[in-house]
Amino acid sequence: MDLGFDEAQSPYQSGSQTARFLTESWAQKSVFCPNCGNLNLDKFPNNRPVADFVCSACREEFELKSQKTSFGAKVVDGAYRTMCERIAADNNPNFLFLNYSLKAMGVVDLFVVPKHFFVPEVLEKRKPLAASARRAGWVGCNILLRQIPESGKIFFVRHGEAVDRARVLSQWQRTIFLRDQPGDAKGWLLDVMKCVELLGRQEFTLDEVYGFERRLQSIYPNNRNVRPKIRQQLQFLRDKGYLDFVRRGTYRLRSSG
Repeated sequence: MDLGFDEAQSPYQSGSQTARFLTESWAQKSVFCPNCGNLNLDKFPNNRPVADFVCSACREEFELKSQKTSFGAKVVDGAYRTMCERIAADNNPNFLFLNYSLKAMGVVDLFVVPKHFFVPEVLEKRKPLAASARRAGWVGCNILLRQIPESGKIFFVRHGEAVDRARVLSQWQRTIFLRDQPGDAKGWLLDVMKCVELLGRQEFTLDEVYGFERRLQSIYPNNRNVRPKIRQQLQFLRDKGYLDFVRRGTYRLRSSG
């Protein structure tokens, strides 16, 4: 994968317009579909709400977010209502997050967050624009990357190095089972996956995950059976091949290849 931009291609004088043109042109030429492996993505017409690219083979849609600085805990996005409607739709997009360097004229990092990791809790509603603003009352949103488990951030490029294509495809398939889960069930699974990651170890015990009982109770205040719910999620993740059962009360994160 060539990580460099073709600077001579840009028809714009504006820095922001040039950066957008360069990153979109690079993505269309260089990014393969992580779902089916198709080698190219097709660009949607400009100004289409949310989605930028589509895979001609499997019809997965992708929205590209690009910036010079590394992505932090949250990413500024567009209209809150539009995003809520879009992630609830059948063809909601996967999100590509691209960090670039204009000095090096190329890609530094690129990861995709599959659409099955987007639940309402990942979106943060911003304050309406002031009455004096040109779009007074408009409400934007932030994407809370910190709410997404690390298994939901699949890298194509990391620290200026391309990741093996087979590894990207394998990591994508590892969590594809989440697509079949309804909203509440998916929310519980994602929260338990996040708790497991916070332990920071491949192998862990059920009792260690119980240590997040208060955290999960605060997220689901109406649930009075948090521990049984934790056991249920771990068993489901084991059945789907995300975890391995080691011995009674002990699990291990399965390698993503």
